[in-house]
Amino acid sequence: MRPTLVRLVRPRRPERPNQTPLFPPLKLYRSILRAHLHKLPKELRSLGDAYVKKEFKDHKKIDNPLHIVGFLTEWQDYLRQIDGGKWLDGKLSSQDLEKMSPEQVGQLYELMEATKRLGEEEQDQ
Repeated sequence: MRPTLVRLVRPRRPERPNQTPLFPPLKLYRSILRAHLHKLPKELRSLGDAYVKKEFKDHKKIDNPLHIVGFLTEWQDYLRQIDGGKWLDGKLSSQDLEKMSPEQVGQLYELMEATKRLGEEEQDQ
Protein backbone atom coordinates (compact mmCIF):
# COMPACT_ATOMS: atom_id res chain seq x y z
CA MET A 1 0.00 0.00 0.00
CA ARG A 2 1.39 3.34 -0.94
CA PRO A 3 2.36 5.63 1.94
CA THR A 4 -0.05 8.31 0.73
CA LEU A 5 -2.95 5.89 1.02
CA VAL A 6 -1.92 4.81 4.50
CA ARG A 7 -2.61 8.37 5.69
CA LEU A 8 -6.15 8.07 4.33
CA VAL A 9 -6.67 4.91 6.33
CA ARG A 10 -5.67 6.35 9.70
CA PRO A 11 -8.36 8.58 11.14
CA ARG A 12 -7.10 11.50 13.21
CA ARG A 13 -9.48 10.63 16.03
CA PRO A 14 -12.00 7.85 16.53
CA GLU A 15 -15.55 8.60 15.45
CA ARG A 16 -16.88 6.77 18.46
CA PRO A 17 -15.20 7.01 21.87
CA ASN A 18 -14.65 3.24 22.23
CA GLN A 19 -13.40 2.74 18.67
CA THR A 20 -9.64 2.48 18.27
CA PRO A 21 -7.91 3.87 15.19
CA LEU A 22 -6.59 1.41 12.62
CA PHE A 23 -3.02 0.21 12.84
CA PRO A 24 -0.74 0.95 9.90
CA PRO A 25 -0.36 -2.15 7.68
CA LEU A 26 3.18 -3.09 8.72
CA LYS A 27 2.48 -2.69 12.44
CA LEU A 28 -0.70 -4.76 12.11
CA TYR A 29 1.13 -7.47 10.15
CA ARG A 30 3.86 -7.74 12.79
CA SER A 31 1.34 -7.71 15.63
CA ILE A 32 -0.61 -10.58 14.07
CA LEU A 33 2.52 -12.69 13.59
CA ARG A 34 3.57 -11.92 17.17
CA ALA A 35 0.12 -12.91 18.46
CA HIS A 36 0.33 -16.17 16.50
CA LEU A 37 3.69 -16.88 18.12
CA HIS A 38 2.34 -16.45 21.66
CA LYS A 39 -1.33 -17.44 21.39
CA LEU A 40 -1.71 -20.20 18.78
CA PRO A 41 -0.71 -23.85 19.14
CA LYS A 42 2.42 -24.78 17.20
CA GLU A 43 0.47 -26.82 14.63
CA LEU A 44 -1.84 -23.92 13.76
CA ARG A 45 0.83 -21.23 13.89
CA SER A 46 2.52 -22.25 10.63
CA LEU A 47 -0.82 -22.39 8.84
CA GLY A 48 -1.90 -19.03 10.28
CA ASP A 49 1.42 -17.36 9.49
CA ALA A 50 1.38 -18.59 5.89
CA TYR A 51 -2.19 -17.37 5.43
CA VAL A 52 -1.47 -13.93 6.89
CA LYS A 53 1.66 -13.52 4.78
CA LYS A 54 -0.20 -14.48 1.61
CA GLU A 55 -3.14 -12.14 2.30
CA PHE A 56 -0.94 -9.15 3.08
CA LYS A 57 1.21 -9.84 0.03
CA ASP A 58 -1.86 -10.15 -2.21
CA HIS A 59 -3.26 -6.84 -0.93
CA LYS A 60 0.01 -4.92 -1.04
CA LYS A 61 -0.79 -3.07 -4.27
CA ILE A 62 -4.44 -2.22 -3.54
CA ASP A 63 -5.18 1.46 -4.30
CA ASN A 64 -8.85 1.71 -3.36
CA PRO A 65 -9.08 3.36 0.10
CA LEU A 66 -12.35 1.56 0.90
CA HIS A 67 -10.74 -1.83 0.27
CA ILE A 68 -7.74 -0.85 2.37
CA VAL A 69 -9.89 0.27 5.30
CA GLY A 70 -12.01 -2.88 5.09
CA PHE A 71 -8.95 -5.11 4.88
CA LEU A 72 -7.20 -3.47 7.83
CA THR A 73 -10.40 -3.36 9.91
CA GLU A 74 -11.05 -7.08 9.49
CA TRP A 75 -7.46 -8.02 10.29
CA GLN A 76 -7.45 -5.76 13.34
CA ASP A 77 -10.65 -7.47 14.53
CA TYR A 78 -8.91 -10.82 13.96
CA LEU A 79 -5.96 -9.63 16.06
CA ARG A 80 -8.32 -8.69 18.90
CA GLN A 81 -9.90 -12.15 18.74
CA ILE A 82 -6.52 -13.87 18.86
CA ASP A 83 -5.32 -11.70 21.74
CA GLY A 84 -8.56 -12.18 23.67
CA GLY A 85 -8.71 -15.94 23.11
CA LYS A 86 -12.10 -15.65 21.41
CA TRP A 87 -10.83 -17.52 18.35
CA LEU A 88 -11.30 -20.83 20.16
CA ASP A 89 -15.09 -20.58 20.14
CA GLY A 90 -15.51 -18.34 17.11
CA LYS A 91 -18.24 -19.16 14.61
CA LEU A 92 -19.01 -17.61 11.25
CA SER A 93 -22.52 -16.24 11.00
CA SER A 94 -24.66 -16.88 7.93
CA GLN A 95 -24.76 -13.10 7.36
CA ASP A 96 -20.98 -12.97 7.14
CA LEU A 97 -20.98 -15.94 4.78
CA GLU A 98 -23.53 -14.28 2.50
CA LYS A 99 -21.35 -11.16 2.26
CA MET A 100 -18.40 -13.19 0.96
CA SER A 101 -17.49 -13.47 -2.68
CA PRO A 102 -17.20 -16.94 -4.27
CA GLU A 103 -13.41 -16.58 -4.11
CA GLN A 104 -13.55 -15.89 -0.38
CA VAL A 105 -15.82 -18.88 0.20
CA GLY A 106 -13.33 -21.01 -1.75
CA GLN A 107 -10.47 -19.75 0.40
CA LEU A 108 -12.45 -20.47 3.52
CA TYR A 109 -13.12 -24.01 2.31
CA GLU A 110 -9.40 -24.54 1.57
CA LEU A 111 -8.58 -23.28 5.05
CA MET A 112 -11.11 -25.68 6.56
CA GLU A 113 -9.61 -28.62 4.64
CA ALA A 114 -6.07 -27.67 5.72
CA THR A 115 -7.07 -27.51 9.38
CA LYS A 116 -8.83 -30.87 9.10
CA ARG A 117 -5.65 -32.41 7.68
CA LEU A 118 -3.64 -30.94 10.57
CA GLY A 119 -6.11 -32.41 13.04
CA GLU A 120 -5.92 -35.84 11.40
CA GLU A 121 -2.11 -35.76 11.38
CA GLU A 122 -2.11 -34.83 15.07
CA GLN A 123 -4.41 -37.74 15.93
CA ASP A 124 -2.25 -40.17 13.95
CA GLN A 125 0.78 -39.22 16.02
